[in-house]
Amino acid sequence: MYGVNVCANPEEPPPDLPAPGTLLADTSRNNRVGEFRGVAGCYWSLRPVGGGREWETEPRHVRPVLPMEQLRSHTSRMNALRRDEAL
Repeated sequence: MYGVNVCANPEEPPPDLPAPGTLLADTSRNNRVGEFRGVAGCYWSLRPVGGGREWETEPRHVRPVLPMEQLRSHTSRMNALRRDEAL
């Protein structure tokens, strides 16, 4: 299939990778917060903090989380653990 996992600009150097588990906000999905899970081709994989399905996004759409977003995601994780949900 043409265009699957192909970088838009192959001459552009890849951005520095965050450590796995780093909280990031995806600006292409209404600033949805997720944990960095790894790289899939030219995309970064993020996973919701409270558990759920991973999604992929371009690194240019990712930014560090704000302190309020970090607190909100921590609370979401604690609530999921309290409900015995698998993370």
